[in-house]
Amino acid sequence: MDPNSVKSTLSNLAFGNVMAAAARDYQKEVLAKEKAQASSSINEEVDLDELMDDPELEKLHADRIAALKREAEKRQVLQMKGHGEYREIGEGDFLGEVTGSEKVIGHFYHKEFYRCKIMDKHLKALAPKHIDTKFIKLDAENAPFFITKLQVKTLPCVILFRNGIAIDRVVGFQDLGGKDDFSTRTLEVLLTKKGIISEKKKDEDDEEDDYQENRRRTVRSSVDPDSDSD
Repeated sequence: MDPNSVKSTLSNLAFGNVMAAAARDYQKEVLAKEKAQASSSINEEVDLDELMDDPELEKLHADRIAALKREAEKRQVLQMKGHGEYREIGEGDFLGEVTGSEKVIGHFYHKEFYRCKIMDKHLKALAPKHIDTKFIKLDAENAPFFITKLQVKTLPCVILFRNGIAIDRVVGFQDLGGKDDFSTRTLEVLLTKKGIISEKKKDEDDEEDDYQENRRRTVRSSVDPDSDSD
């Protein structure tokens, strides 16, 4: 074979390999650029000013503010009626308290009964969470008229009122597992099933927690102006 021909063939093969390698490098570079552009597009920052100029988002924001304002006004009205806390009342106030709100939970108790103290603890924990319902308690010894009228025979007795009418009751711990160590959540579920309180959603619990924390901070600030705000 002609040496010059062999040399030419090898040179051509070498050139072909170089071109193939160059083509592969070029393809890799193109793919890398396309990937970088796609990533840049995905991670592109959003202009918040332009976003807030969106009429639909502005309407959603305005609706949310209006809803929060209505909720705050409603809460204020209910608090003026005694909602949001677990209060003790006298027999003379009982009728007005029960008829003054749509939903009322009334606990008839005896101050010496251990189980009445357990019920007290759970109702006190639930009252701030369920502001739509009024929570009150009445010393059975000091309320003979209503004890007879409502046929209260076993304590603790929790009577549920809607629009001034007794619709149901929780007597003792029979519906709570029959044990003294039932949880507040167990009582909450039972009262929800009986329709006297509403099931709390997670976001509502978060908003309620924020409200209670802000309220506590306000109280602390009023008592000690130099206290830290966390």
